[in-house]
Amino acid sequence: METLQRTANRGSISTGYDIDNSLKLEADNSEYLERDPSSAGNRKLFTTSMWVKRTEIGQASTIFGVQPASSGSDANTFQFGFTSGDKFQCGLQTFYALQSNRLFRDTSAWYHIVVAVDTTQSTAANRIKLYVNGVQETSFSIQATITQDSDLGINFTEPHRIGTLLSNSWYFSGYIAEMNHIDGQTLTPTDFGEFDSDTGIWKPKAYAGSYGTNGFYLDFESSGSLGADSSGNSNNFTLNNITSADQATDTPTNNFCTLNPLMTNAGSTNYLTVTEGGTKGVNAAAAYKISNSSIGLSSGKWYWEVKATDVNGVTAIGVTMPNYWDADYTLQGCIYYAQGPQRYNNASASSFGSGYSDGDIISFALDMDATPPTMEVYKNNSSEGNLMAGLSINGTGGAFLPEKKDFYFPKIVGYNANTFECNFGGYTSFSISSAESDANGYGNFEYAPPSGYYAICTKNLAEDG
Repeated sequence: METLQRTANRGSISTGYDIDNSLKLEADNSEYLERDPSSAGNRKLFTTSMWVKRTEIGQASTIFGVQPASSGSDANTFQFGFTSGDKFQCGLQTFYALQSNRLFRDTSAWYHIVVAVDTTQSTAANRIKLYVNGVQETSFSIQATITQDSDLGINFTEPHRIGTLLSNSWYFSGYIAEMNHIDGQTLTPTDFGEFDSDTGIWKPKAYAGSYGTNGFYLDFESSGSLGADSSGNSNNFTLNNITSADQATDTPTNNFCTLNPLMTNAGSTNYLTVTEGGTKGVNAAAAYKISNSSIGLSSGKWYWEVKATDVNGVTAIGVTMPNYWDADYTLQGCIYYAQGPQRYNNASASSFGSGYSDGDIISFALDMDATPPTMEVYKNNSSEGNLMAGLSINGTGGAFLPEKKDFYFPKIVGYNANTFECNFGGYTSFSISSAESDANGYGNFEYAPPSGYYAICTKNLAEDG
């Protein structure tokens, strides 16, 4: 049970409380929110609760904080986020108050993080408490003493930022959802979530308490007003480099597939640069670089889109399987190669389709219930055929498919200058003109998924995967 409780939430269970939207933040675009309180609240007691899904690791990043440019001192500063070593930290102007031993590197899941502060506590270790997925963290590489009864920067009359520090550094890349900030109370995770009685997995619930002077609730439900405070306090945030296109449906209660930056066999030098909420892959080198999805598929019927934004050298899109990952990972799997045009299956090439070029949207309809599986490929909504035609599971020679139980993962491959913009339905960086969804109402696609095919998200996986 303890293992389940400390596992990041993947949206794989019914919650009874749906979170419909999140905000995608991107470090490369310097995206953040800001609010400058007109009056101070309680600077000794406060609680911040939020759900976070990281999409880029190895970055020093701030989720929420205050660091005044003109009056930078410990008394006017407080911020928390991740170190470049992927530890969670709470910091003041001159030192870390907390730094976890635990690493936060799971980009396939949502973390629920609660930071509860009460500097009036006589015991120093109780003045800042960190909870992750309903469990208090107690193992820290740094746990410095904050003076009893200290007034910290949160709830002070200095600019508060979400997604960066005031000094325009430590930008955050990922998704944030269901952000509650409570001024004047030190709360526990059970005010914002609960353990599922059947699985022990931590899941969200609605916060029903008060917010205090500078408290706020950001649900990101209005695409035209993503900084709107829904607590009733009207403590709205201004947007910086954020538009309505940064609203996402990837949430803790419906977790969507993204690109996974943890392809350890390939190593970072062989991995595409992944940005834009884990949906965009870029290569600028004369070398093979890849990216695979965060969710694998072993049953069901699934749909996704990839915009081939920049096609050069080798550009290939399709699926791969884990049994290839310890060997030649570049063209293994079953992929559609633009320049041939060809199908590559286990590095065995054959003619396929009409090829594609800059700006074409390539869609995939993968049927894992068929024996053997099939994968219809579409270019700008026109069928190019079944990319898996003639292949059999555990067949002989170069052309075959692994067993379905090994899971099939969407994949992109580039050599030279390549840009791929993936759309698994939760968020995409390319402009959508038609906003099509699957039969369950999930996803936001350029083209309608074929009948019976679904977006790769946990609500669909629970029913059809």
